[in-house]
Amino acid sequence: MEAFFYVVPLLMIGLVSFSAFTVIRRARDISSAWGSGLTAEARCLRTYTTTSGGGETPVRTTLHHVYEFATREGRLVRFDETGGPGTIVEGDFVPVHYAAERPERATAKAPAPGKLAAGTGCLLTLFAVIILICLGFMAVAHTMFDATGNLIP
Repeated sequence: MEAFFYVVPLLMIGLVSFSAFTVIRRARDISSAWGSGLTAEARCLRTYTTTSGGGETPVRTTLHHVYEFATREGRLVRFDETGGPGTIVEGDFVPVHYAAERPERATAKAPAPGKLAAGTGCLLTLFAVIILICLGFMAVAHTMFDATGNLIP
């Protein structure tokens, strides 16, 4: 029983830590693409949506765009990006930003470093709060059990 109060929060901390790593990596990729100064004209090959939720949770729909462009070296690169504007449809041409060393991590989002920093900061703050709550829960659970693992009345 005591293990439950440690295993579940530790799993949650691991999941939140992985999510934080993913958020930081994507923010660095976008920032690197914007900062590289390399741009290309990409064609939107496909748009599609994914949905999640349902039942007792709200349904969330995410718009995806699949773009293809040629780097300055002539290499064709195709990438999928979420959260783009709904006004871009198949066949449209849009400017993309990419870093020479990782063109597959390009972005069609217009440069907005302040917005990127604010969004990343808010998510990381939320993740930190969740981790602190889990650690607090574990600390309180630790005081609820004696040395033999029995619940203190």
